[in-house]
Amino acid sequence: MRGASQVGFSTAPESPARAAPSVAARTLTCVDTTLQDPLVGHVLDGRYRVEARIAVGGMATVYRAVDTRLDRVLALKVMHPTLAADVSFVDRFIREAKSVARLAHPNVVQVFDQGTDGPYVYLAMEYVAGCTLRDVLRERGALQPRAALDILEPVLAALGAAHRAGFVHRDMKPENVLIGDDGRVKVADFGLVRAVDTVTHTTGAVLGTVSYLAPEQIEHGTADPRVDVYACGILLYEMLTGDRPHSGDSPAAVLYKHLHEDVPAPSALVPGLAYELDELVTSATARNPGVRPYDAVALLALTLDARSALSDDQLDAVPPGALAGDRPGGAENRTSVIPRSLSVPRMLPVNEDDDAELHRTSFLPSPPPEPPRRVRMRAPRRGVLAIVAAVLLVLGVGAGVWYINSGQFTEVPAVLDKTEAQARKSVEGAGLGVKTEKAYSDTVKLGRVISTDPKPTAKIRDNGTVTLTISKGPNTVRVPDLRGFVLSKAKERLEKEGLAAGMVTKAFSEDVVVGQVIGTKPGAGTERRGGSAIALVVSKGSPVEVPDVLGYDVEDARQELEDAGLTVEVASGRITSDYEAGQVAEQSPDPDKRVAQGDTVKLTVSKGPPMIEVPDVVGDSVDDAKQTLEEAGFEVEVDRGLLGLFGDTVDSQSTEGGEQAPKGSRITIKIR
Repeated sequence: MRGASQVGFSTAPESPARAAPSVAARTLTCVDTTLQDPLVGHVLDGRYRVEARIAVGGMATVYRAVDTRLDRVLALKVMHPTLAADVSFVDRFIREAKSVARLAHPNVVQVFDQGTDGPYVYLAMEYVAGCTLRDVLRERGALQPRAALDILEPVLAALGAAHRAGFVHRDMKPENVLIGDDGRVKVADFGLVRAVDTVTHTTGAVLGTVSYLAPEQIEHGTADPRVDVYACGILLYEMLTGDRPHSGDSPAAVLYKHLHEDVPAPSALVPGLAYELDELVTSATARNPGVRPYDAVALLALTLDARSALSDDQLDAVPPGALAGDRPGGAENRTSVIPRSLSVPRMLPVNEDDDAELHRTSFLPSPPPEPPRRVRMRAPRRGVLAIVAAVLLVLGVGAGVWYINSGQFTEVPAVLDKTEAQARKSVEGAGLGVKTEKAYSDTVKLGRVISTDPKPTAKIRDNGTVTLTISKGPNTVRVPDLRGFVLSKAKERLEKEGLAAGMVTKAFSEDVVVGQVIGTKPGAGTERRGGSAIALVVSKGSPVEVPDVLGYDVEDARQELEDAGLTVEVASGRITSDYEAGQVAEQSPDPDKRVAQGDTVKLTVSKGPPMIEVPDVVGDSVDDAKQTLEEAGFEVEVDRGLLGLFGDTVDSQSTEGGEQAPKGSRITIKIR
């Protein structure tokens, strides 16, 4: 199993009998899905049921999952929990989701959702069964020109949409070109995308895959749409020849060749390829980025022009040694996802030794034969003079063209994040003038370069001027003293100072009027970055303990509360209670609670105790009668009179049994 590169992942060889992995698995190392995995069978984020592990890479694991809300199969790309603690890795992971979500294009793998569930950071992506371009090249070798162009054109269309949206893929390679079962071609793994203007400084580590890196990525760490154009030129070369143009014993050797050697013409390895295909590869892989098409849209236009100039025989030419995709018992199952133009009969090499020798010695396309001309005999001296004059003319014209296109221009050095002195030295060393201006920055240290105008690697005329924007560090502001300000004025003052009003809380204050600011958090005089939110504490006034007025007549309760500095509100409805009718049955806030002076206390008035049925106790003993009435909620008075001094039986009761009486009222019983 091959390991993953620093940011892009490679795919290990796969048996033709195995089912094709999902689209998200294309750029990851295939793994044994029978291994135990804690996420398999788990429902992630309460929505995505993980069914099987598809692949594992250095940064993430890909699973086949089901969206239980929408009932569809998708691919779930889950960052390794050990990396989720690293903010830079999480940012790169989320950037992939945001970048691809902005590209509504049929040739870009869709990202449906992004989220977190505990330690898991994930992307929910389109699931497409099929294979990668790397699978095709591994099993079939070189492709017919028609098949190569059929794959290249949708790739360029997808990248063109990204370039026009302001993004660069930066890691184009066969592993990231996906071919679905229906023949559709899609570009995957935008995890290395950056804004077009981004400059990446490489310090010992190169972002991307070495075989497809443009020279300026290696030398300067810069990335604009032309680095994707370069990579697509390498892709086309590899599809036409079945091999990469530069190889070496180590990645460093490959990087050196990208910097110092031109990509050879494909026809040097595959004799007979059309001259237009050589020109297309040469244009896309020019070491000078200024000579390349400026983005994938421009390269697509050149590709369509080249195709239109080729005959059917040239488009369908079978490269020597290509593997068949349609032969019985061959790779038909594995290549059935490729458009039919890719399915060709197996061809065996002819004169293989002679061809190999030709591959080693031919590095330039053969120009078309010129028609025979009549040879006119000239005097030797005149012939020599004519040749010298022609050479001088060519040199003069070449020098003029060079000066017009490149000679009079100088590339702006990459000086971002350097000190002002270092940046000035680099720019002046390139023969350019320097102007400086300063600006605040929360991310660039004091005294270092935030940006340049023109941008790094841009070309300007000799003796032009580069404006360096130097960081003044973070924009810090002192929190003003807002004590005594009303809330609205306090917010205006914060905004004027370059700060923002944050959470507003209230507190009691003996000496600050209600509605005015008591203080701020952080306190006055504290330095904060511009735009920071400042919490405000506003006075509720002096604290007042709410008097207990339960059982008071309404007017007496009102007077008591108003004397304490509170406002009184009487509820419209009345309630039954143990208090007599007209007395206060409830109050809110409760008695003894601390409130601000002027706050409102709401009173609810009683309409008297509830009416309950009086038990019939006539004929009962005195003790039994008292117990029965008291348990029912009444007070009991015993009247023995003269005749009942020695009796013990109830003769009568003041309220007859079965009648209604207020709870807590007094019932008199007479004894005989």
